Amino acid sequence: MTTQIAIIGGSEATAPVIATAEEVGAALASAGAIIVCGGLGGVMASACRGAKSAGGLTVGILPGRDPSAANPWVDVVIATGLGEARNSLVVGSAAVVIALDGEYGTLSEIALALRSGTPVIGVGTWSLTRPDGEVDTGIVPIEDPCEAAAVALSLASARL
Repeated sequence: MTTQIAIIGGSEATAPVIATAEEVGAALASAGAIIVCGGLGGVMASACRGAKSAGGLTVGILPGRDPSAANPWVDVVIATGLGEARNSLVVGSAAVVIALDGEYGTLSEIALALRSGTPVIGVGTWSLTRPDGEVDTGIVPIEDPCEAAAVALSLASARL
């Protein structure tokens, strides 16, 4: 079975975040992983572009019903018409989630992953503090894109 890794992040991103997403996508694709994302712009497009540069396969699970809304580097387009509820499908399709930067949609995907027991690697993304003031350790913070990809692949193989 081929490993599927979700790369999540904002639909708009800064140049450094875009470069990181591309590097993560390329590293995962080089190792044979399938990239799953929300299929739109920003981090999603950059991760797909990186994966395609390394010969990888990309899946975009879109919030709307229009397949043409997918970024040009998505190979498999799934137009859901589910809006933000599609975040559950992105997370549920992956053995591991890598969160880069992100907006509230990214935060919802992180929460869905943690709730379902799916490992989350955070590259410059959200951190969570519990109501008692303790830092939640569910998100594994890793700043290096290649290390994030390697850890994701290791965690994924342990889950299969």
